[in-house]
Amino acid sequence: MGIREDHRIHMLRDIQHAALDLVEEQGLEATTVGDIAARVGISERTVFRYYPTKEHALMPGQQGLVDALVASENAHHTSSGILDDLLAVCREHFSHEVEQRDFRRISRLLIQEPEMLRVVMRQERHLVEALSAALVHRGVLGPLQSLLVAEVVTVCWRVAWQSFARDEFDGVESDPVALFAQTVHELGQLFPST
Repeated sequence: MGIREDHRIHMLRDIQHAALDLVEEQGLEATTVGDIAARVGISERTVFRYYPTKEHALMPGQQGLVDALVASENAHHTSSGILDDLLAVCREHFSHEVEQRDFRRISRLLIQEPEMLRVVMRQERHLVEALSAALVHRGVLGPLQSLLVAEVVTVCWRVAWQSFARDEFDGVESDPVALFAQTVHELGQLFPST
């Protein structure tokens, strides 16, 4: 990595940490991009250079997930095979999120801050729209199948996050990656012939 890339990575982390600190201290509604910029010691314009909104600064992994899923190449050409391929990408990204981000802090905020759930819902809508459009564009699935696959991938992500957030809030030690695997397994149990 070069100096410029190191600086970018540090700036991304500094902005995210400031956003998390401020939301934990004063809530999502009361936190502004100006507050985040002041905490880091940069201008608001610089914050916007790295993140389009304060919500993206809080949860940068969501856009990374969208990018990873939309860019993924499918080894299979059936809807169930494509779903398996996408869930594998999702699982890998989920593991990366756990290692690289403030997973526990974000999970607690999701329980404590009702507005955070609305933010996540908007980001999930974007994920479903982008992924289903990409699948249709590739010509691998029709519009309805693409939408269903995108929704199922999104639901698995959400259920694993919610399960971890609930455990975290209740003080139960759990492994978020294992919860993701369990979510996918349970989905397979519900629909064994799909």
